[in-house]
Amino acid sequence: MGMTFTATPTATARARTGDLLVFAANGFAFASWMSRVPDIKEILALTPGLLSLLLLSVSAGALCGLPLAGRIAHRLGAAGTVRLGVALGMPGLALAAIAVETHAGMFWVMPGLFLLGVGTGMWDVAQNLEGTIIEQALGNAIMPWFHAAFSGGTVLGALIGAGLTALRVDVLLHLLVVAALCAAVVAWGTAQFLPAFDDPTATGGDAREQVRQRSAWTEPRTLLIGLMVLAAAFTEGTANDWMAVAFVDGHHLDKALGVVALAVFLTFMTAGRILGTGLLDRYGRVPVLRALFGAAILGCALVVFGNAPLAFVGAAIWGLGSSLGFPVGMSAAADDPARAAVRLSVVTTIGYTAFLAGPPLLGFLGDHFGVLRALTVAGAISVLALLVVPAARPLTTGPTPPD
Repeated sequence: MGMTFTATPTATARARTGDLLVFAANGFAFASWMSRVPDIKEILALTPGLLSLLLLSVSAGALCGLPLAGRIAHRLGAAGTVRLGVALGMPGLALAAIAVETHAGMFWVMPGLFLLGVGTGMWDVAQNLEGTIIEQALGNAIMPWFHAAFSGGTVLGALIGAGLTALRVDVLLHLLVVAALCAAVVAWGTAQFLPAFDDPTATGGDAREQVRQRSAWTEPRTLLIGLMVLAAAFTEGTANDWMAVAFVDGHHLDKALGVVALAVFLTFMTAGRILGTGLLDRYGRVPVLRALFGAAILGCALVVFGNAPLAFVGAAIWGLGSSLGFPVGMSAAADDPARAAVRLSVVTTIGYTAFLAGPPLLGFLGDHFGVLRALTVAGAISVLALLVVPAARPLTTGPTPPD
């Protein structure tokens, strides 16, 4: 991958704004869907296990879209890949909402969710690729800001979803508006992208690049970073998928308060990503990540074993603890510009596999132990992350000072 292009400060600033909006739209669409999961569970009369099966259709689609995203980006560029993802994902969201609202049954909902998964898988990878290009052009680590934009979008989506749930607004009307709004925002945002991934010579899309991409799976540091991102993605994804349901079923709260708990988690995760760049510059990646994964363990314990007020405190601590593992993993994978694309491909595939496939599988535990108790798995996997955090120590070529 040859990042040898020169971007003007104005073009870089526009690209940063565009990618921030693209990340935010992605988070907004995701949280809008997830905010209606308690309603969908009730409308379709699903057990936790059946709900997990429904959510796995999103994961299956994403796991098809993720490995395709790199090859598609070589042909269409990062902007074109994001647009293709939206063109698949937003109609999929609309189709799923129609099937829910007409009480068609979960097996009619699943094809729409599969399309949503394929589209968002492409969208996620391409926006992260663009983020690494902007980060290298600026010369400092700003990836947490992009993920903060994603989190900000999820906060907004969750809060609006909580309000619409309380007002008993139809799932169909809500999600159709979300799909149209996200498509419009992405159309403007991708028009600002830097051209690096739009140039096939910049991405190295020849046979030698494919060999390098395969070889990245044999690099110990890359795989350890991937393992750290896997743990971070699992803890974040588990909260996104199950926080609202756990507060409703486990702490016996109203559905709207369950969504508020999700919003608390997302708000503190967003704050951690906004403030995290300063902490990373001051203390380095490894100490900050160790502290945050420890916080995630504590927060998860408070959510599961505390009473309702303590559980809300735990949701905040869990959100803070989940804030930087994923974006710092992206930056660590891209420390060496010459290897950034292939390593990022490996790490994002590992991370999104856990983010999308892990939490739905947790629902099957919910059938046996309850959704709330099943969340302890997220705390346990954060212990694994603590063991591999040193792999994220910056290379000398990276934008963040060495630990």
